[in-house]
Parts: sequence; C-alpha cells; structure tokens
Amino acid sequence: MARIGTMMSLQAEECLIQFLIYNKEVFAWSMMDLHGISPDVITHCLKVNPDAKSVKQKKRMFGAERSQAIKEEVEKLLKAKYVRPVEYPEWLANVVLVPNGAYVLTSQT
Repeated sequence: MARIGTMMSLQAEECLIQFLIYNKEVFAWSMMDLHGISPDVITHCLKVNPDAKSVKQKKRMFGAERSQAIKEEVEKLLKAKYVRPVEYPEWLANVVLVPNGAYVLTSQT
C-alpha cells in the first residue's frame, strides 16, 4: 500500500494519484499477475542450520468457517502456482488466520 505524506502539496498529491492510476497495469494486483517473473527474483529460501533438529508443531484444528477460508486461499495459491504440494514435509508450521473482513491466511514462522 502506498501512503501519501501529509507534507505533500495537494497539487503534487493529485499528480501522483493520476500517475499511479495511469500506470496501474505495471502493478501486480494478485498472485496471478506475477507470471513471467524469474523464480530467482521471487523465491524465498529459509536459511536454516542443516544440523538443526526439525520441529513439528502440533496440528491445529479449525472450525468449519475457518477451514473453508483456508481451503479457498490454498486453492488460489495452488492455481497461481505460488505454492506446490510437498509430501511428508520434515517440519510443519500451522497457518494463522488474520481477521480482515474475511480471513487472511499467513504462516506462523
């Protein structure tokens, strides 16, 4: 999210807003808009000590509404090829649902 400073003149603020509106196609509004970007640029790697012991969190249970929100968000991430399934992971981090009107999915790392 871009914030416009309070010290900016109204003319400069209007100019900036018009510029952003005119160039809105250069912004990624969803994960689906990120196609064609090199994975080297957008891949996140966890730098962990290879000798460290893996720790699994106890699997948390969610109610029906939250489970549905998680399922929908994971389906969007899979469809956008933002995540991929991994079988038998060595560690598990529970998801965290953040109330934001509906729910927003994040990880607990």
